[in-house]
Amino acid sequence: MWLILAFMSAAMLGCYDSFKKQALKENAVIPVLFLNTLFSSLIFLPCIVLSCTTTVLDDTIFHTASGGWEMHKYILLKALIVLSSWILGYFGMKHLPLTIVGPINATRPVMVLVGALLFFGERLNVWQWIGVMLAVVSFLMLSRSGKKEGIDFKHDHWIYMIVGAAVMGAISGLYDKYLMAPVENGGVGLDRMMVQSWYNIYQCAMMGAMLMLLWWPKHKETTPFHWSWSILGVSVFLSTADFMYFYSLSLPAAMISIVSMIRRGSVIVSFLFGAWFFHERNLKAKAVDLALVLLGMVFLYIGSR
Repeated sequence: MWLILAFMSAAMLGCYDSFKKQALKENAVIPVLFLNTLFSSLIFLPCIVLSCTTTVLDDTIFHTASGGWEMHKYILLKALIVLSSWILGYFGMKHLPLTIVGPINATRPVMVLVGALLFFGERLNVWQWIGVMLAVVSFLMLSRSGKKEGIDFKHDHWIYMIVGAAVMGAISGLYDKYLMAPVENGGVGLDRMMVQSWYNIYQCAMMGAMLMLLWWPKHKETTPFHWSWSILGVSVFLSTADFMYFYSLSLPAAMISIVSMIRRGSVIVSFLFGAWFFHERNLKAKAVDLALVLLGMVFLYIGSR
């Protein structure tokens, strides 16, 4: 079950990346990110209210547990980690082709894997190791593809931002496993809906402060903001993807290293969007990189059965 949820999350995540690229086209980053966090918060706010005031959601997958500062301090840290990743990722994606950003993000599970091996004692079999190695090779090949578009991986600061976003995303993935693992297994044992609902609200508050303090005073001197319905699409697809992701991680047999790797299969969806809707270049070379990522997903799936 957790594998099926992980694959479904990957598909939604690919749509999220594609809508995000469209939302950022000639648009100001900070207000777009603020609205994304606002809409995501509004999606989950009814779950918080209904869970606290009624019994309608009791014994359902949408029930949201309540708790004091002892629990919320962990969620607040989660919000800081994710928001750091998003800020770097949004700025990087705005200035780079989607067919470059997607495969770079696909290396995130390798970082998660190292952390899972070190901190959670997870072990991979031969099939899974082959899948991981294919992902590493695809990243090395991608750097060569990027040079054909004038993107130097060693000196392009937008590339550094995407890599930084991937690193923070990997840290977030490991932290998620820690947050939802049972106390007897060394985790915090938080409710998954509580984590997803409240970290969006905390992020919205943080982005609201950034909007008013950093962007608004100079908004007439920077890239203007314009409304796009793709902004709403970003929140919808992200919330759906994260819901499936957290649900997957909450299941006892779930392995964070495998779930994270499968989620990066979202690159397939975003690659197709980049080719068909954004008409990006150098697709043949990038298709080879994509094929390696896809083959890695197959090996991981076989090894996890």
